[in-house]
Amino acid sequence: MATAAASSASEPEVEPQAGPEAEGEEDEAKPAGVGRKVLSEAVAASAAEAKDPGWDLQQEGVSESDGDEEDAMASSAESSAGEDEWEYDDEEEKNQLEIERLEEQLSINGYDYNCHVELIRLLRLEGELNKVRMARQKMSEIFPLTEELWLEWLHDEIRMATDGLDREHVYELFERAVKDYICESDIWLEYGQYSVGGIGQKGGLEKVRSVFERALSSVGLHMTKGLAIWEAYREFESAIVEAARPLAALLNPSDREQTFDSQLEKVHSLFRRQLAVPLYEMEATFAEYEEWSEEPIPESVLQSYQKALGQLEKYKPFEEALLQAEAPRLVEYQAYIDFEMKIGDPARIQLIFERALVENCLVPDLWIRYSQYLDRQLKVKDLVLSVHSRAVRNCPWTVALWSRYLLAMERHGLDHQMISATFENALSAGFIQATDYVEIWQVYLDYLRRRVDFRQDSSKELEELRSMFTRALEYLQQEVEERFSESGDPSCLIMQTWARVEARLCNNMQKARELWDSIMTRGNAKYANMWLEYYNLERAHGDTQHCRKALHRAVQCTSDYPEHVCEVLLTMERTEGTLEDWDLAIQKTETRLARVNEQRMKAAEKEAALVQQEEEKAEQRKKVRAEKKALKKKKKPRGADKRKADEDDEKEWGDEEDEQPSKRRRMENSLAAATAAAMEEETELAGKCLTVDVASPSKQKEKAASLKRDMPKVAHDSSKDSVTVFVSNLPYSIEEPDEKLRPLFEACGEVVQIRPIFSNRGDFRGYCYVEFKEEKSAQQALELDRKSVEGRPMFVSPCVDKSKNPDFKVFRYSTTLEKHKLFISGLPFSCTKEELEGICKAHGTVKDLRLVTNRAGKPKGLAYVEYENESQASQAVMKMDGMTIKENVIKVAISNPPQRKVPEKPEGRTAPGASMVPRQTYGARGKGRTQLSLLPRALQRQGAAPQAANGPAPGRAVTTSVATEAPKMSNADFAKLLLRK
Repeated sequence: MATAAASSASEPEVEPQAGPEAEGEEDEAKPAGVGRKVLSEAVAASAAEAKDPGWDLQQEGVSESDGDEEDAMASSAESSAGEDEWEYDDEEEKNQLEIERLEEQLSINGYDYNCHVELIRLLRLEGELNKVRMARQKMSEIFPLTEELWLEWLHDEIRMATDGLDREHVYELFERAVKDYICESDIWLEYGQYSVGGIGQKGGLEKVRSVFERALSSVGLHMTKGLAIWEAYREFESAIVEAARPLAALLNPSDREQTFDSQLEKVHSLFRRQLAVPLYEMEATFAEYEEWSEEPIPESVLQSYQKALGQLEKYKPFEEALLQAEAPRLVEYQAYIDFEMKIGDPARIQLIFERALVENCLVPDLWIRYSQYLDRQLKVKDLVLSVHSRAVRNCPWTVALWSRYLLAMERHGLDHQMISATFENALSAGFIQATDYVEIWQVYLDYLRRRVDFRQDSSKELEELRSMFTRALEYLQQEVEERFSESGDPSCLIMQTWARVEARLCNNMQKARELWDSIMTRGNAKYANMWLEYYNLERAHGDTQHCRKALHRAVQCTSDYPEHVCEVLLTMERTEGTLEDWDLAIQKTETRLARVNEQRMKAAEKEAALVQQEEEKAEQRKKVRAEKKALKKKKKPRGADKRKADEDDEKEWGDEEDEQPSKRRRMENSLAAATAAAMEEETELAGKCLTVDVASPSKQKEKAASLKRDMPKVAHDSSKDSVTVFVSNLPYSIEEPDEKLRPLFEACGEVVQIRPIFSNRGDFRGYCYVEFKEEKSAQQALELDRKSVEGRPMFVSPCVDKSKNPDFKVFRYSTTLEKHKLFISGLPFSCTKEELEGICKAHGTVKDLRLVTNRAGKPKGLAYVEYENESQASQAVMKMDGMTIKENVIKVAISNPPQRKVPEKPEGRTAPGASMVPRQTYGARGKGRTQLSLLPRALQRQGAAPQAANGPAPGRAVTTSVATEAPKMSNADFAKLLLRK
C-alpha cells in the first residue's frame, strides 16, 4: 500500500472523468475503482500541502491544463461525431419537429413525466446544452429525478465546469441530487470523488470529510451498498497518512502528534466504526484491520465486531429475500420494514424506508407510512418536512400526502406564506377525483380557522378565512364540476363548516341561515339528516321560532325518513309549543304521512305488478317448453334412434328445468333471448295449426348422416401429434367446417388435412383436428387461440393423447402475481377493447389488453391490462380504481389470480391405514341437492352394541347392516316411533 501511495504521489491531480463507461460497470467493481481514484488524488493534495504554497499552485495549474486538454479532446470528439450527424438532415429535422411537439405538450400539461424524459434525451442528442439544462431544471422542479437522470446531468455539468463558480454550481446540483433520494450510494460516491478534486482549494479537505460523513449517515448502514462508502472514506484518509509518512520523521514529537498521529487515529476510528456496523464482507474488513494495525486490536472493538456479526445473521434472511426477488420488491421491503419497526432503531428504520422508496417511489401508501412514523416518533423538523416534500413530488395525485404535508408544516410552525404556496401547488397537482379537491380545501380551511382569534370582532385572519370559504365554493363549482362533470361536494360539507363557524364562533346566525338555505336549494332538502343538522344548529345558537320554521319545512320536503322529522317536530311542540302550535303540527304531520303512505302503496303495487308479470312470463315459457316436448314425443322413434332421442330430449329439457335462478334471470333480462323465445313460440304455434312436413328435419339429418357415412373414417395417428392442433369451441351451425377453417390455418403453413368430428346423426360437434406438414406451422397455429369464428372464440391447443397424459392442461396465462399487469372488474358489457385501451393509455404504455369472454364470446366484464413496467401499473391502479365507465364503477388491482383447482383423482385402492367407510353411491339422477336422509331418526337409532373383549366397540361401519336386519314393523309401531319424544 505504501508503494502504491508513493507512486501515486508523483501523479498530478486530475479532474475525475465520469462517462457512460462508468455507468456500465458492475457494482462490485465500483468501490475499488473509486478507492483508487480517491487515493491518488488525496496523496497528490497532501503532498502539495506538505511542500510549499507555490507547489500547490503549480500542481493545480497542471491539473487544470490536463483537464482542459481532456475537455478539448472530448469536445473535438463530440464535434467530429456532430459533423457525421449533419449528414442525416432528415433525422435532424425529424428530431426538431419532435422537440417542438414535446415542448408544446409540456406547455399544456407540465406533469407528463415521460414527455420530460424524452425531451431531455432529444435535446442532449442534438447538443442543445443550454436547452438541456433548462429542461432538466423544469423537470426537477416538478418531479424528483432518478439516479440515472441525476448522474447523467452531473456528468455533463462536470465536463463543462472550468472555474470555481462552475464547481460551486456542481456542488449545488449534488446537494439537490442527494435530497431527492437519500439512499443512492452511487451519487454519494460521485459526490465524494468530485469533492476530492477540489481539495487544493480553501477548505477543500473539510469539504471532503463533510461529504463522506454525510454519506455514512445516509448509506453507511446499508448492508450491501454501505461498504463502498466506508472503503472510499477510509482509503482517502489512509492516502493522507501514507503521503505524510515520509515527512513524519522530520517533525518534532509535538508536531508529529498534532499532524501524523492524529491523522493515523482517524483511520483507526473509521475501522472501528465500520466494524461495529453489520455489513456484508465484515470478515474481510476485520482481516484488513488486523494487517494494517501495528497494535493489537482492543477488546472493546472485538466485542462490537462480534455483536455486529450477530446482528448480521438476523438481517441476512431479509437481505437474501431482496436479492432473490425482482424489482420493485414491495412485499419483501414491507416485511423488512415490519421487522425493523419491532426492533425500533430509528436510524435503521429510516434507512429501510429510504431503500424501499428508491424502487417504490410511486406507491403512496409507503410514503404515508413513512411520514406517519416520522410525524409520531422522530418529530425532527427538517427530516419530517423533507420527506413530506419528496412524497408530494413523487405522488402528486394523492391528496392524502398533500393533506399530511400541510398539517406537518403547521405543526412545525412554518410561515403562512409557505403553507399557502404549498396549498396552491396542491390545487394544481391534478387529483383524480372530485372529492379530493374537497378534502384538500377542508384541510386548508381548518388551518385558516385555527389562525383566527375569535375573541376579536374583526381581524385580518377572519377576513381571509371568509374570503377563502367563498373562493372554495367558487372553485368547486367552476373548476371541479366542469372537469369531472360532477359535484365533488354533494352534501355541501364546506358550506356546512362555514355555517358552523359563523354560528358558533362569530355569533352570526343570519349568515349561517343564508348558508343553510343555499345548502337546501342544492338538492339536499329531501334528506332528513340535513334538516336535523340545521335544526340542531338553530337549537344551540338560534331561537325557537326558527327551529319551528325549519321543522315545518322539513316535514314538507323530506322524502327518505319523514317519520323521524315528524317525531322531532311533535317532541319540540310537546315541550315548548302552545296548543295552537301542537294542533298545527298534528295536522301537518298527519297530512304528510298520509301522502307518504299513499305513495308507498302505489310503489308497492307497481312492484307487485312487475313481479306478477315476470311470473306470468316464466309460466308461459314453461308451458311452451312442455308443448314442444309433447310435440317431439309424437315422432315415436324406434330402437336405438328412440333411445338416443330420449337421451337428447332429457338433456335438453332437464337442463332447462334445473337451471340456476341467476342464470334464468339473466336470460329473462336479455332482450335477444326474449326475442328468440318469442319467435320460437310463434313457430311452434304455427306448426300446430298448419300442415307442416314434420319429417323434413329428420330427412335433413338423415342426409347429413349419409354424407358422414360416405366420408372415409381416419383413425387418429398419435405419431402426428407434433404437427397437429386440436380446435374446439366452434359453432355447431358451421355447415362446411373444412372450407370455413382452411383459409385461417393455411396462413400458418401448408395444411395436410382438417378432420371435423360429427355425431352419429351427422351433426357437427364443434371441434376438429388440423394436421400440418411442418411442426413450426402447428406452433404458429397456436397463436390463433381465441380468434373469433362466427361470433364465437375458437380454442386452439396442442394435440395430446389424454389416455397417455391425463394431467395435461393448457392454460396460456399466468396464475401468479404479475406486478406489471392489472386485473379490472366491473366493466360494462358494452365496453370495447379500443375504448378500454384508450383509458389505460393515459397512465402508461399498454403492451397487451385482453377482455375476458365466456365460451360463446360474450364479455364477462373482466379484463387484464399489461403495462411496460411495475411503476406504470402502480400509478394506473391508484388513478383508475373506482373510476366510472358508462355508469359502472370498476375495480382495478394488481393481477394475482388464485391457484387453479386440480380435481382430485379417484383412487382405485384403499391406502393402508385408511378408513374402511363404504363409498357413497348415487342413483340414476345423480347426487341430490339437500343430501337429507328420509329415514326417521327413530329407525336410525341402534341398541347398545356389545363391547368387544379386546379393543373398542364396533364403529359406524356396521350401521347399515344393523338397520337392514331390523324386524319388520306394522303401521301402528311406526306411528308410535314417530310420536315418541
